[in-house]
Amino acid sequence: MSDENHPICSAKGCRAAAVWVLAWNNPKLHTPERRKTWLACEEHREHLSQFLGVRGFLKDVVTLAEWESPSGPESPSGPGTAAGPR
Repeated sequence: MSDENHPICSAKGCRAAAVWVLAWNNPKLHTPERRKTWLACEEHREHLSQFLGVRGFLKDVVTLAEWESPSGPESPSGPGTAAGPR
């Protein structure tokens, strides 16, 4: 389980602590450099990755720690939105 200060998985109904960041964009809606994010626990990383991947939306999968680090993929502005398929 997660605590109030830790991001949770974006999978519908999941309340587990997020471990992964799935960076994606919908090329019909977003500019190529735009990255939206879903968060995933260990259990849901593969499922959420496949969901985005079959649509051609998935761009990158990194650990939450890497994403949040000062030299992470979204530095210096930090991660994008973390809404998932709820």
